[in-house]
Amino acid sequence: MTRASPTHSCKGCGTSAGLRVRLSSSSIDGPKAGPTAYPTSRLNWSVSRLTSSLPVLPRSLWQPRTRRERFPSSWRQVVIRWGSGSSQASRPGGNVTGLSFSVGTDIVGKWLELLKETVPKVRRVAVLSNPANPSHALAIENVIVAARAVGVQLQLLEAGGPNEFDNAFAVMARDRAEALLVVLDPFFGFHRARLSHLAAKSRLPAMYGSREYPEVGGLMSYGADFRHNFRRSATYVDKILKGAKPADLPIEQPTKFELVINLKTAKVLGLTIPPLLLLRADQVIE
Repeated sequence: MTRASPTHSCKGCGTSAGLRVRLSSSSIDGPKAGPTAYPTSRLNWSVSRLTSSLPVLPRSLWQPRTRRERFPSSWRQVVIRWGSGSSQASRPGGNVTGLSFSVGTDIVGKWLELLKETVPKVRRVAVLSNPANPSHALAIENVIVAARAVGVQLQLLEAGGPNEFDNAFAVMARDRAEALLVVLDPFFGFHRARLSHLAAKSRLPAMYGSREYPEVGGLMSYGADFRHNFRRSATYVDKILKGAKPADLPIEQPTKFELVINLKTAKVLGLTIPPLLLLRADQVIE
């Protein structure tokens, strides 16, 4: 996923005077990235503040079991499982706060609407989800409702590993899917270049949930601006460095969204993007 450091934003927070801060980084991106990928070894770091990004919040971090786990933390992005209680989503308590990139399940309806606007004659849309992601079941329920509203049939497919991608696209071809919607997922994000390539090879106009896909050849995306969230994380770190308790800081929901369209991919697919949609795009890749 997009890398964006809060370091630059911290410069304007006023935390530098009389305070020494050392920034360390670590990544769990990779083929096994997902809700359970956060290693417990990170809890043994000798840190006073932790800024991190996870698809699902591990219980051990907001309900620490040992004194060693009880360090203040500011989470760059916190994604509570879709369908979780609203009280946990807004104030998980313990040592956790931050910014969420979970935009709820209504956004899948927006993805489908934009796909339909891009390809008005589309009647059959394939939906690719990850069975290992606990949020995807509810996302699928919502996309089914949205499909009825825009008048399209869905072809529901799953892929839990990269070895399942080819078969999924073969089934799309066999059943004559006319477009593709890829549900936002960290594992899919790691393989975004391959998924974008397979969609283009299959001549499927595809909608994704983050700008990283059109940046590597996907047709279009609509979702929260993760880079804005990463920059905003600096304000949380600043508040905690100045004495605020993480439990007293509510988790912020995304406020900035972006539509990105790759015109080069559209030309390869033989698509003409509607002019009004291009005007609404936050970025057009030419």
